[in-house]
Amino acid sequence: MTRIPFTKMHGCGNDYIYVNAMVHHISNPADAARKWSDRHKGIGSDGLVLINKSTVPEADFSMRIFNADGSEAMMCGNASRCIGKYLYERGLTDKKEIRLLTLSGVKTLSLHIEDNKVATVSVDMLEPVFENESQFISCRGLDKGTFVSMGNPHYVIFTNDVDQVGETGRILELHPAFPQRCNIEFARLENDGSIRTRVWERGSGITQACGTGACATAVAAAYLGKAGRKSNIVMDGGTLTIEWRESDNHVYMTGPAEFVFDGEIDAI
Repeated sequence: MTRIPFTKMHGCGNDYIYVNAMVHHISNPADAARKWSDRHKGIGSDGLVLINKSTVPEADFSMRIFNADGSEAMMCGNASRCIGKYLYERGLTDKKEIRLLTLSGVKTLSLHIEDNKVATVSVDMLEPVFENESQFISCRGLDKGTFVSMGNPHYVIFTNDVDQVGETGRILELHPAFPQRCNIEFARLENDGSIRTRVWERGSGITQACGTGACATAVAAAYLGKAGRKSNIVMDGGTLTIEWRESDNHVYMTGPAEFVFDGEIDAI
């Protein structure tokens, strides 16, 4: 049986299994994601991330990400920060600015180095897109949410009850208004100006953090006049700083990335 080396990493508790697909081929990543992500019978994670060479000259490397249920995601902000740390600290690049090809476009990772280690990573998440702005979803008496695409779909609801993420998030992910399912954010404005956010990710359920979800929340708050263009988004696993710049209309996400452990597992 072939053994596959992997690295477990997390960004604010949003944890994934990372495989260097430039060296190790995963023949069925959807099945691998389902089996390896199991927190009782596998490695345990929110999904599987494959790091590979870019197929286009505009990028240095590429990523594919599979959720814990095996579905393929367009993009993950937390995973992209971890990829930046992985590539630099494992000696696969000496660049401090890395262009990463994702299914939602090329993202630029800016590495902030301290003592030859990647302390934090800023990601240019490109421009937000507002979708279905006039559509109202009726569910459990909730206020109207805001649709924001950050390369993947998000529905942001401002409410004092962010802890309904489990019972309501699972319903809204599969709501008929979202034929491709949707990520759901429950956000509350705090007295210190931060935004407390909990997220239900399509394909994974409740996660400790969601980078694109933090971006969508910050954008929705600014769009609705609830906050300025720079916000600290406090999620279950940590805090991300999000800036929606007027100069280029791009959203920039900054936060940490951490190694957890390395190991080997039987190939699928």
